[in-house]
Amino acid sequence: MAVKLRLKRMGSKQKPFYRIVAADSRSGRDGRFIETVGTYNPIKNPAEISVNEELAIKWLKNGAIPTDTVRSILSKQGIIAKYTKEKAGK
Repeated sequence: MAVKLRLKRMGSKQKPFYRIVAADSRSGRDGRFIETVGTYNPIKNPAEISVNEELAIKWLKNGAIPTDTVRSILSKQGIIAKYTKEKAGK
């Protein structure tokens, strides 16, 4: 089972709100997911982002592959840097 960290669209028309979730790569965009890792609200200025660092690093350690957008969100939060530092320290 290939797990991905990706965005699940919520909200209404013209007002998107996203949850960052760990999901099986075969499930649909808004389909089943395993666990919620955080949220992303692009409507606010600046964009409102909240990510549970421990969960994100746990899923990255377990082999979850983030999508391009989620990777950039995690990079802005400094989570990718922490993960690579932990990985190099092993």
